[in-house]
Amino acid sequence: MRVSIVGSGYVGTTVATCFADMGHDVVNVDIDQDIVDTINAGQSPIHEPGLDDLLATHGGDTLTATTDYEDILDTDVTFLALPTPSREDGSIDTSIIEAATETLGDTLRKKAGDHVVVTKSTVIPTTTTETLAPILADTSGKQLGEDLHVAMNPEFLREGTAVEDFQNPDKVVFGSGSETAIDTLQEIFEPLIEASNATVVETGVEEAEMIKYANNAFLASKVSLINDIGNICKEFGVDAYEVADAIGLDDRIGERFLRSGLGWGGSCFGKDTNAIINAAKETGYEPAMLEAAVEVNDRQPERLLSLLDKHVAVESEHVAVLGLAFKPGTDDVRDSRAIPVINSLQERGANVAAYDPVAAENMRTHFPDIEYTDAPQDALAGASACVVCTDWDEFAVLDEEFDAMETRVVVDGRRIIERRDGLTYEGLTW
Repeated sequence: MRVSIVGSGYVGTTVATCFADMGHDVVNVDIDQDIVDTINAGQSPIHEPGLDDLLATHGGDTLTATTDYEDILDTDVTFLALPTPSREDGSIDTSIIEAATETLGDTLRKKAGDHVVVTKSTVIPTTTTETLAPILADTSGKQLGEDLHVAMNPEFLREGTAVEDFQNPDKVVFGSGSETAIDTLQEIFEPLIEASNATVVETGVEEAEMIKYANNAFLASKVSLINDIGNICKEFGVDAYEVADAIGLDDRIGERFLRSGLGWGGSCFGKDTNAIINAAKETGYEPAMLEAAVEVNDRQPERLLSLLDKHVAVESEHVAVLGLAFKPGTDDVRDSRAIPVINSLQERGANVAAYDPVAAENMRTHFPDIEYTDAPQDALAGASACVVCTDWDEFAVLDEEFDAMETRVVVDGRRIIERRDGLTYEGLTW
């Protein structure tokens, strides 16, 4: 099928590339010429495992990128994969996707016949039907339900494993009241569904929008709950990971998302949980559980540093920070737990030396004045303390590198460093 995708961020690029790998002809539309050129050269504009190989195969061939919306006219369906960033109050800003929708509608005015438009971005329930669909109808001159069809197809991709998540989903959600839109989505995803045996959920547009928020809010709450339990375990000298291993055997709980530690970050959990909290409050409902999940998560960085304070007064001291990305496998630092950790270290007067294998440049926009090193041992050399914010595998094999520290104090927020003689080691919840 001929597919167009507007937006080439983490979601848009991954989805476009995976669609091309499924055998579809895909055009990716973006306003950034550098990103367009990168994709057409068969290279990835983002750091995402597995994406480079797929783009090397399909980029510039069955997947092309362009800044010209006119190329959409040769496609059957358009996916909107654009940012919906948070405002200060937690609500989502839909101005970017609305502007793109208007341009898309203007373009579709020139197309004869049906076109299907699918929201891929995460948006509050009713956004597609009450905001985006009217814009499309007004600007395209087409009739909803006749030659213009809308749908919602939420994504469940985790940065660092996005390609794997796309190719091996546990569910695929199609939300629409249009039979044409549902049939189109079924045809697009048929190779994936057959290969993965994923469950297909057919539902309404608003339900599909809410499924994405409910999914992320539930997982964020699960992480915050195990962190709360982990904090209690720490107070009693109990290993929260042994507790988690046991409760994870209960199939009502499950073993996933029970790694207690520094908390969640990234572009989804925080943004989506805050957005649905804000949306709920606008209806007059107070979502106490979700607010508590956010509060627990926000406390974890300061709990990490309170453990550091027990061992070292860091004012004017060299402190190593290992890990800057919000999770391993990505260069994304959005809402990374390293940000509040570094902020608090600077407030304490520490001199920070930080290392991350891929995220240093992105973090430099937040902290241009700290030292960034090329290797973990360079950050550790002469340090009076070390805090660990991201569980990159390479940190698990660090050993003699700690001998170069001035004071061998390690506070681990991710349970990745091995306890050893000669280290004063503190685990955040163990």
